[in-house]
Amino acid sequence: MAGLEPLYAWARPAISRPQDALVCGIHWELIGHGYRCLGTGDQPGPNERKSELLPAGWEANKEVYTLRYKSKDDAQELLLKAIMVEDSMILNVMDRSSQKVADVTLAVASYINPEHLDDFHKVFKNTEELRTRITSGIIAPLGAPAGMARKEPEFKEDTHWDENPLRLPPRQPVGTRAPSRPSPLSPFAVGGEDLDPFGGRSGGMIVDPLHSGVPQPRIDPSSGIPGRLPPGAVPPGARFDPFGPLGIGRPGPDPDHLPPPGYDDMFM
Repeated sequence: MAGLEPLYAWARPAISRPQDALVCGIHWELIGHGYRCLGTGDQPGPNERKSELLPAGWEANKEVYTLRYKSKDDAQELLLKAIMVEDSMILNVMDRSSQKVADVTLAVASYINPEHLDDFHKVFKNTEELRTRITSGIIAPLGAPAGMARKEPEFKEDTHWDENPLRLPPRQPVGTRAPSRPSPLSPFAVGGEDLDPFGGRSGGMIVDPLHSGVPQPRIDPSSGIPGRLPPGAVPPGARFDPFGPLGIGRPGPDPDHLPPPGYDDMFM
């Protein structure tokens, strides 16, 4: 609980019982959540101002501690009453602006070593548990002050993944768009197809009538051979050269070079 040590050293002359030390720890936890102390008692006093310190006379009543707090943006005002019942402290906190009420019961011996009130490094124990109890029992039900809400981590989009064709694109968070690939019409996309072994890009230097951008009928990879290839023989999206002549009626030029007219040479 950073900052509690100087506060405890300042308040040490007024701390005479374990519950005093516990109130000091609770006070600092509220300070850490964006509240500032106004004073003691149910009603405001003269010349009050928000402070991180405990007000004068905060420990006068060892049975009922009454403190008032206000958020830094003045949107919330809390009335805290810490009531001692045997060895336990009951925290009753009311937000006067919304009339919401929150209650937490703390066993003093679980968080304070009564024999070490003079030693800050030994007086507090289970501080993480105390912080969790205050946060879940008081701050969460009443609502954290504006500007103190925990921010969700932002996803950083990698815009340079496409520079390396062997890298897989990063998984995109839900609700975001994947980075767009370069347009085949872009002059900077020229040659990209030749560098991509997976064939997922555009802009190659080799003219391919099957990937010219004009819709083409689907090619049967088993054309020109008896029977058909078994299902799954050609993975989806794989580059595959048909075994034989393509189907009749396919528009566009034939990728095979044709011999000169009237030239009959089987080795051509």
